[in-house]
Amino acid sequence: MADPAKRAGQLKELLRKYSHEYHVQDNPSVEDSVYDGLMAELKILEQAHPELITPDSPTQRVGEKPAAGFKSVRHMERMLSLDDVFSDDEVHAWLKRITKLDSKVEKADFWADIKMDGLACAVYYQDGLLEVAVTRGDGTTGEDVTHNVRTIQSVPLKLHGKHFSKGRVGIRGEIIMHRSELERINKEREAEGLAPYANPRNLAAGTIRQLDPKLTAKRKLYFRAFDIFGEVEDFKTHHDIYDSLTSAGFQVNKQAKQYNSIQKVLDFAHGWESERNSLPFNTDGLVIKINDRKLYRQLGVVGKNPRGAVAYKYPAEQATTVVKDIVISIGRTGAATPIATFEPVQIAGTTVQHASLHNSDEIARIDVRIGDTVVVYKAGDIIPKVEKVLLELRPKNTKKFNMEATLKKQYPELNFERPKGEVVYRIKGATRQLLLKKNLEHYASKSALDIDGLGEKNVAALVDAGYVKDIADIYSLTKDKVIKLERFAYLSAENLVSAINDKKNPSLPRFIYGLGIRHVGVQTAIDLSNHFRELTKLVNATIDELNNIDGIGEVVAESIVAWFADEDNIQILNKLSNLGVEPKAQNNSKGKLFGKSFVVTGTLESMGRDEAADKIRSLGGTFQLSVGKETTYLVAGANVGASKLEKAKKLGTKVVEEIEFLKLID
Repeated sequence: MADPAKRAGQLKELLRKYSHEYHVQDNPSVEDSVYDGLMAELKILEQAHPELITPDSPTQRVGEKPAAGFKSVRHMERMLSLDDVFSDDEVHAWLKRITKLDSKVEKADFWADIKMDGLACAVYYQDGLLEVAVTRGDGTTGEDVTHNVRTIQSVPLKLHGKHFSKGRVGIRGEIIMHRSELERINKEREAEGLAPYANPRNLAAGTIRQLDPKLTAKRKLYFRAFDIFGEVEDFKTHHDIYDSLTSAGFQVNKQAKQYNSIQKVLDFAHGWESERNSLPFNTDGLVIKINDRKLYRQLGVVGKNPRGAVAYKYPAEQATTVVKDIVISIGRTGAATPIATFEPVQIAGTTVQHASLHNSDEIARIDVRIGDTVVVYKAGDIIPKVEKVLLELRPKNTKKFNMEATLKKQYPELNFERPKGEVVYRIKGATRQLLLKKNLEHYASKSALDIDGLGEKNVAALVDAGYVKDIADIYSLTKDKVIKLERFAYLSAENLVSAINDKKNPSLPRFIYGLGIRHVGVQTAIDLSNHFRELTKLVNATIDELNNIDGIGEVVAESIVAWFADEDNIQILNKLSNLGVEPKAQNNSKGKLFGKSFVVTGTLESMGRDEAADKIRSLGGTFQLSVGKETTYLVAGANVGASKLEKAKKLGTKVVEEIEFLKLID
């Protein structure tokens, strides 16, 4: 773990840079989610180490100083920002906090509105006439952009209504650009051979800061208002404010609504999360306010945030995290794929803890190293990817990733080569068909799914015929297809298909073992099953969580995480599920042999050793191959060897004959 003071210093410096790019230059180099992720990390650090909070920390201010070149104007009232919340639980926690401050919150209504991704601006009117338009700036002082705001058709030059005709009034809102307008402008730029603009928010901000209003007028911008302040009547609710804004001639979000419970607000938020692409502008969440204005003001302000409102942020499509390790997964074609494992983060509503780095060339391109802080995103909202490294946060003495050295360390018994013209390393001499045959034989073996009739020769026949291209394909086999092969007659084909379909609901330990995860033997599969109970939980397990399971060390944990991080493997699991293959979840109750360990020596008359092992495990016991200090029973069959009996006697292990063993497992 990096030194907290050093890490906090690095975060502050980088956040200041990003804030300056966003607020002053209107040209951010990273998405908001990257800034939010680093800010959240800094807040956590400062909460854990209050001595790290400094007056110039980004957590202690609203925004950046205004840019040079524009006249500075002081706001009538400080433009505050909202505290961010990222889940329903955090919304409930906010509500609980403010209810403790004022019990009237319990009966309060809420005002909810779409959070627009634009440029915050305050427009001031004197006696009903437009006087000046000012950007947020640092919250106290902003830039005079009146000459450009005047070109926005949705900003009235004169306010409607008698109650706005006298005094100075401020209207707050967001200057936005519709996505369709960005597309139109980018088509023109592409035709001229110019680079397209990145997003509507950046272009809107840049347009407002143009020195020539004629250029601003050519680009269609909108001003959506959401607040009124100054020398005007005291509004009872935020709902009343929106009604008055509409009467005065402003656009407001028609989606905004009043709700009498926080659950209805959250339902509103969830609904728009899935429908937000239907809006003409970009949004990353919702604004939630206490509707009663008097109560809203009485709750006060803490730091830079009003207590009576929060910004509910939708799950980010990007996040920042620290790379803990780079492990290598061997796919079904023998290809070696490097996988970055990192501290778990939320991206697009799911927890992500690893991402494919594809190959050594890709690693070299982005120069990702263990210990780096990286930006992670989901490609197509599905596959986690590493976008880039934040070099400003790179620890000293990090080492470039060496693919060949890592392969030798993690797979010392295998030889790898990088075929000419390819970017990936592969197991030397291994073909896709050869690996598939071995994987399928293992999947169908007695200790795995125990599929009768799917031995070496039949597996070879099915693969060579092209009937099976991955292990999931066996569940698509039909009698009519199999009978076409030389090895099969009507009855044998029927029996094979029946045997395969009978194993669509294997026990979880057998299924885990059958997947062929490196270093995961029968007992380890049982340990994993006993701990996680469900396959989904194992798929999402972290290296730290796996390391905490008895008998599973770092090497095994890394192997498991790498296997489930491989896109090919996840596709196979999904395909198996779609074909109706669902391993049975483990029963949470502990069997009668739980906590007891057995070794079987000699020959049993009633069952084979594998059958005895299965019975022991099914009852919660542990089957061992050799006697040790933790062995509870040595089961002695016929023709028992003297060495195990002597060792059991020496260690004080209880020796039982077959008849007594049968009573234990009955």
